[in-house]
Amino acid sequence: MAGYVPGQVLGRTVTLGTLQLGRVDAAGVAWTVAKDGLRGWAGAAVRTQYTERQGAHGVWAGPTYLGARVITLAGTITAPSLAALDAAAEQLYAAASLTDTTLTVAETIPKQATVRCSGEPLVDYETDRVARYSVMLTAADPRRYALYEQGGNTKLPSGSGGVTLPITLPLTIAAGSSSGTVTLQNQGTIATSPRFVVGGPLPGFTILVQYSDSTVRQLTYTDTVGAADVLIIDTGARTVVLNGTVSRRRYLSGQWPDIPPGQTVTVQWVSAGSDPSALLWAYARSAWK
Repeated sequence: MAGYVPGQVLGRTVTLGTLQLGRVDAAGVAWTVAKDGLRGWAGAAVRTQYTERQGAHGVWAGPTYLGARVITLAGTITAPSLAALDAAAEQLYAAASLTDTTLTVAETIPKQATVRCSGEPLVDYETDRVARYSVMLTAADPRRYALYEQGGNTKLPSGSGGVTLPITLPLTIAAGSSSGTVTLQNQGTIATSPRFVVGGPLPGFTILVQYSDSTVRQLTYTDTVGAADVLIIDTGARTVVLNGTVSRRRYLSGQWPDIPPGQTVTVQWVSAGSDPSALLWAYARSAWK
């Protein structure tokens, strides 16, 4: 183990849960990621359907989507003793979780994916100090995301005294009033799904997402949100959850919005109520193929 110093970086760094690979840990164990030790990170499988054209050349092409992203993480563990090597192997087994775990890869723009262990973790002892490891992981959502969400919050548009639902588009807010808007940007290469968090009190509300070509998608929620309530609308998971436990999906209607790659959208909301305590938080992560 001569030459290894705790905290030393050993090339590409990858983090699986709390396990840091590509570094020397506090116990003096060196975790390296092999040159080909991150297979599947560069691209996910593609799924589509083709139907033969009758009486004509070619096929009819159906929609094309990414499938699950299958990642093989591999490298070498070098420890100062057999006991340290055994302990490191147990760390790897624990990190290869059967539940959702964050995999983070240090790149020029660091990215992450949510993965689960989908194959037997392998640790092959070459000596009583050195072992090679391999772990198969699957990301059900194949997109690689920015580490942090970006977004903001806004109160209802002020100066209008509330609006009458349903509304007619385009919506105009009186000059001099608060716009009640948040801007979200996707700097990646594939569409991403925003997340909305609403705090009351409100008798119901509509969220409008306007795109660069002036088209608008809207989501309307028709149930009451109390002063102490928090409603989370996850457009990627297609869920509407009140106070972290209760599904309110049946009260939401409209089009699920996404943010196209390289684009910015404007999120606005309106309500028949006008309580100044009501807030909308809008968030999104840039996403890459």
